[in-house]
Amino acid sequence: MNELARVVSQFGLETLLQHIHTVIALVGSDGIVVSSNPACDGIKAMPPESSQFEDHLPPEEKSEFRRRLKLASENETSSRWIINLVTDGAGTQVGYDALILPAGDGLALLFAERIAVDPEVSRVIDTLNRRVKLFRIEFEQAKKLVLDKQTEVEAVIAQAEEISNIDALTFLPNRRQVIRRLQDEALRAQRYNSLFSVSVVDLDHFKSINDTYGHATGDDVLREVAMILRNNIRHPDLVGRYGGEEFLIILPNSPLEAASEQAARLCRQMRQSVIRVADQTIHITISIGSAQFRKDRDNWQTLLERADAAMYEAKKAGRDGWAASKI
Repeated sequence: MNELARVVSQFGLETLLQHIHTVIALVGSDGIVVSSNPACDGIKAMPPESSQFEDHLPPEEKSEFRRRLKLASENETSSRWIINLVTDGAGTQVGYDALILPAGDGLALLFAERIAVDPEVSRVIDTLNRRVKLFRIEFEQAKKLVLDKQTEVEAVIAQAEEISNIDALTFLPNRRQVIRRLQDEALRAQRYNSLFSVSVVDLDHFKSINDTYGHATGDDVLREVAMILRNNIRHPDLVGRYGGEEFLIILPNSPLEAASEQAARLCRQMRQSVIRVADQTIHITISIGSAQFRKDRDNWQTLLERADAAMYEAKKAGRDGWAASKI
C-alpha cells in the first residue's frame, strides 16, 4: 500500500482526482461543497444545481447526512454508511458507499463510491422507488383528507356546542349558558373584588296574552321582547332567557346604580314599543329586579334569589317598573 501511494504520488493527486469515478468533495460544516473532483460535477449540475451537498440527497436522508457531517467537522469523527444520490432530472436515486473524514478547520472530506448492481436488481430498485414515491403522494393526499375531515368535525362540534347554548325560541343564550356565565362572573368578582350586578326581567300579564291570542302569538311576543332587550343593553352585558317569560341580564363591572338605570331605561323602552304580530297590535310591560354581588356574602344562587325577590317587589308595586334589592 505504501509503495502504491509512493508511485501514485509521482503523478500528482490532481491527475488522480481527474480520472477516478469516486465522488470526492470537501464540505464545510454548513454543508456547502468547497471543492470537488469532476465525478461530483455531474451530481452538482442536477436540479436544483446547488452547491449545498444535501440538496442532492432524498429528503429522508438529509438529517442523517447533517448528523454525520457535524460529527466529522466538529468532533473529528469519521463514519461510513450507504447513501442515495439523485443523479438525474427525473429524480433517479443511485446508491453510494460513503465515507466521511474530518479534514480540520471545520471541514470534512467526503468519498462516495457508486455501488454496482445487477441490471435486473437495478430495475427492481427503480420500481420500488417509483412505488415509494407513489405511496408518499397517496399518503400526503390521505393526510390532507384526514385534516380536512378533522376540520369539518371540529366545525360541526363547535356548531353543536353553540346550538346547545342557544335558546331555540328567542336565539338568546339559554338557561344553561346564562347560569354558566353568572357562575363565572361570581367567581371573578369574589377573587378580584370586582363590581358585578344582575337583573331579573319578567313580562307582565304574559298568561293573558297566551290565553287571548294563543301560544303561537305568545312565542312571537317573546321573540320581539328578546330582540328589544338585546338591542338596548350595552355590549359587555349579557341577556339570556332564564325560563318561560323570564330573562336574566348580567352586568359585569357594574354597581347596583348602573343596573337600576338600565332597568328604568328598559321599562321605558318596552312601554313605548308596539309589538305587531300578524294583524294584532300588542303592548307589553315588564317588571325588573336588580341586585349587586356582595363579596364574601353572596354566591351566584343567593345573588339570583335577591334579584328575583326584588323583581317580585316591582310586581307588588304595580308592575311596569323596577326595584333594587334592599338586602
